[in-house]
Amino acid sequence: MRLKPILALTAAVFAASAANALAADKVKVEYWSNSLSPKFDSVMKDMTEKFNKSQSGIEAVWVDVPWDAFQARVVAAVASGSTPGLVNLPKPWMDQFAQQKMVQPITKQVAGFKSVYTSGALKDVTYNGEIYGLPWYQVTAVLFYNKELLAKAGVKNPPKSFAELLKTARQVKEKTGVAGFAPKLQDGFTGWFLYEGLPVVQNGKAVFNSPAHVKLIEEFKKAYADGVIPKDAFKMQFEDQIAAYNGQRVAMFGEGAHALKRTQTDAPKVYAQTGVTGFPESNGKTPFGGFLFLWSVPKGYKNVDAAVKLGQFVTNDDNQLVFAKASATFPSTNKALEDSYFKAGANSKDPVEQATSVAAGAIKTSRTLTVSGLPDEAAMNKKLNDELEAAITGRKPVKQALDEAVKFWNGKFSSK
Repeated sequence: MRLKPILALTAAVFAASAANALAADKVKVEYWSNSLSPKFDSVMKDMTEKFNKSQSGIEAVWVDVPWDAFQARVVAAVASGSTPGLVNLPKPWMDQFAQQKMVQPITKQVAGFKSVYTSGALKDVTYNGEIYGLPWYQVTAVLFYNKELLAKAGVKNPPKSFAELLKTARQVKEKTGVAGFAPKLQDGFTGWFLYEGLPVVQNGKAVFNSPAHVKLIEEFKKAYADGVIPKDAFKMQFEDQIAAYNGQRVAMFGEGAHALKRTQTDAPKVYAQTGVTGFPESNGKTPFGGFLFLWSVPKGYKNVDAAVKLGQFVTNDDNQLVFAKASATFPSTNKALEDSYFKAGANSKDPVEQATSVAAGAIKTSRTLTVSGLPDEAAMNKKLNDELEAAITGRKPVKQALDEAVKFWNGKFSSK
């Protein structure tokens, strides 16, 4: 008489045990994002839930870590042997961690699907011939220009090369008295060398004092002396740059697609006469101003295939598109960049909408212009930037400035 209740209880216990066993067999993959909470909580939670519903043997666990604590926490996790499956890094950090063997190469794991990513993004996640990351969101600069000022200077078309950009800027200065171009100089100069296709470090030594490097700096020096670039260019932060453009004190500048939101509200007349074009590529074959975030697998993590499977899901076309729309950034997959969301601005008269479309096309070749593996990055970049500011502003001969910076860098390399 009591057999049925006993059988029912036994079945329930067996089912619960089986469920627990199944859950225990799942591979848990923590993935640490970088300062995305709370703004992007809904996007990340929804993506995590969708991944978990699609899987039977892997469970993703999303954890957000603040920017200031991120590197230290990754280092501590690797040292303790208790690492997450994926960490969200900017390109320079990936290079640094790859050099220190803090992240693992995943070249073999991504071989079957790497073609979904843009050529520029794939180059960014490659270090010493190995792939160390799955490309995620990115930005790049476009060139904004005041159509009225260019017209007054007799310029009919926006520049298509860096040489044309400097020539156009000079023509604007000579014809209108307005500084033609505001280059980003306050962030350091190594990016300009790489943009021009000039090496910074080769075989463990600084090499940026060649005749080609001297020629580039001489061009900036002449532009500065003639007022073609603003006299406060070395101090101009983003807000200063926008204010100068809004006040028609500069005719052209390069920034992200949404940079003109302030112009739209603060200087509507300038906004209405703004043109947008791709930031012209130079010998480095990339626009200026690119920056990529990606996902890497830390050293010591055992379930690399599971981590890469989660990373592939996070960085697929659909999920990249969702995050790009939410964050006003750009995806790093070719298909997502072809979405109508990015293409819609091509025929728009609105500068920000135009810029979104222009950037989506240019970003396929965009690279993060950075030098990695410096033994004392802060001191070395400061020395280079101080010397180049002295050279460009006319306080020191260009060759002397570059020679002194190279000597300082190579001293750091030899003492590491």
